Amino acid sequence: MAIIVNLDVMMAKKKISSQELAEKIGITQANLSILKTNKCKAIRFSTLEKLCEVLDCKPGDILDYEKESKK
Repeated sequence: MAIIVNLDVMMAKKKISSQELAEKIGITQANLSILKTNKCKAIRFSTLEKLCEVLDCKPGDILDYEKESKK
């Protein structure tokens, strides 16, 4: 996948647990886990905005782009 989710890195930097983050942004821990493990197909801007607000970061701190290699 070309889009990489670095949510676990930001959570570690801010010393916040999955449970606490899920509660603060209003999603289930299961959905947060899907996001953290890069298994999601999409993210709502409202969720991304809440993540940035709680983690005090920018979208680029959470999301990264990596060019896929052609095989």
